[in-house]
Amino acid sequence: MKEVIDLKENNILELDIMDIPSSCVVVICDGKAKIRELPQCGEYRIVTHRGKVKRMWREEGEEF
Repeated sequence: MKEVIDLKENNILELDIMDIPSSCVVVICDGKAKIRELPQCGEYRIVTHRGKVKRMWREEGEEF
């Protein structure tokens, strides 16, 4: 799976759903798209600053 996709060539985002995880998030900012798999149990945070994505991270946990 390609994690970073450059959108500047043709400005069209094409994803083959057979090549990406069944639970994922696609984030688009500044002509780039990033695909990240979602955790089984946890959170995925996307932090923005001035309308642009600054960082993305995941927190995983487990049921007790």
